Amino acid sequence: KGSKGITNVLFLFNSFLQVNILPSFGFLFDIDGVLVRGKTPIPSAKTAFQKLVNSQGQFLVPVVFVTNAGNCLRQKKADQLSHLLGISQNQVMMSHSPLRMFKRYHEKCVLVSGQGPLLDIAQDLGFCQPITIETLREKHPLLDVVDHERRPNVLVSIYFSVVLFGEPVRWETNLQLIIDVLLTSGYPGNPYHHENYPHIPVLACNMDLMWVAEAQSPRFGHGTFMVCLENIYKKITGKDLKYEALMGKPSKVTYQYAEYLIRAQAAERRWKQPIQTLYAVGDNLMTDVYGANLYNRYLEENSRKAAAHCRSVLVCTGVYNPHTEVPLDTRESITEAVFHGHRDFRFDPGLVEPDHIVPDVDAAVDLVFQLENFAPN
Repeated sequence: KGSKGITNVLFLFNSFLQVNILPSFGFLFDIDGVLVRGKTPIPSAKTAFQKLVNSQGQFLVPVVFVTNAGNCLRQKKADQLSHLLGISQNQVMMSHSPLRMFKRYHEKCVLVSGQGPLLDIAQDLGFCQPITIETLREKHPLLDVVDHERRPNVLVSIYFSVVLFGEPVRWETNLQLIIDVLLTSGYPGNPYHHENYPHIPVLACNMDLMWVAEAQSPRFGHGTFMVCLENIYKKITGKDLKYEALMGKPSKVTYQYAEYLIRAQAAERRWKQPIQTLYAVGDNLMTDVYGANLYNRYLEENSRKAAAHCRSVLVCTGVYNPHTEVPLDTRESITEAVFHGHRDFRFDPGLVEPDHIVPDVDAAVDLVFQLENFAPN
């Protein structure tokens, strides 16, 4: 009886020693469908964040909020989340945030496409000479033949790259002028030269083919605009439009930059424990789950000083609905048709299988704390 009691005490003592009080993991939270629906907070989000911060409001683990949105500044998105808790803009990652790493383009004149405060966004990312499509059409009115009332202008600029932030308002103008820039090696107004291939660099953010709106059916997203641009370019030249980089979930560069932000937070808090695992919490199989699993595959295939794993956690408060399961024999074909929003990502059914499925973000936090045996002071 005495030896059994000692064994139990030793077991409890060892269990206590294995409890982690410093994080060796980080959270990558999607926003819409996980934390909010539109502008309305999801109730479980407030409960979850009470577990993620201490009495001073400081995060107990490194956290990054990852969204494919790209038509506003990070600070605006952080302000939108302020009803949950105080969030720094350095914790918010937009689809265009990895452009901060492409410093070789920051000093050059770049053509930017999209909507919202494009110049403010581009300059915040480090671009010193961004030019909008609107400015280009004012400089070269004869290039935009949709509006016949503009007068010619002789100003000429050279563009060294094209940055696609998101779907524009006037698709026909953006498509025409971007094609002009690509087929003239950055000198719009000059004759086309099909031999100028590969074309000047194109960097694109947010590949979502469709997005969910208040309408009864999904609306065209930036991925649809990119499909139009790619097909027009190929119809004219017979060659594929090439991307210098694709950003936004599910791209690898998005998760690389998110991991960088996670490590920066850990370093700022002076947490000595190396970050071993990233937990990507989202509501979309095609972006959140696919992207996390794709990055996990990359981590496993590349031995380097980085996280060992990226685990996907699917919540049921947004796009994913566990009560509308597709039959197994048709799931793969339907999923593949939905996923093929962009030609440069090969469909892999195994990458849309989440590591964990939980009801909501609160349950996701509980699960991760349990898996990590995490009990902060």
